Amino acid sequence: MLFLQHVVKRFPYAIECIQTDNGAEFTKRLLPKGSDTPIFDFEAELARLGIRHKLIRPYTPRHNGKVERSHRKDNEEFYASHTFYSFDDFKKQLAVRERIYNHFPMRPLNWRSLREKNKFLP
Repeated sequence: MLFLQHVVKRFPYAIECIQTDNGAEFTKRLLPKGSDTPIFDFEAELARLGIRHKLIRPYTPRHNGKVERSHRKDNEEFYASHTFYSFDDFKKQLAVRERIYNHFPMRPLNWRSLREKNKFLP
């Protein structure tokens, strides 16, 4: 759960709740009853960190609409339109994309960028 630990360390405020879908990477909720599969690392790590885990209703991706839209936009504007020649090349191109995105003014932020709104961003 290195990613989750990185997120918690990086955010400048306490995370109270994380909402996810019911994917097997997040929960055992939809596994067959009586399964002796132990609690998943993600759920165990959230519990260890004292973060509430909110699950959306099964088979309703619209409940995660902002995330789904963000994934679509990332795919259209970055992953599908770039060629990566190595993992290092990917990391370099992603750093450029992140810098551009974080400095782009957005209407919901009163035409400020994410960087202006959240001074902790690179």
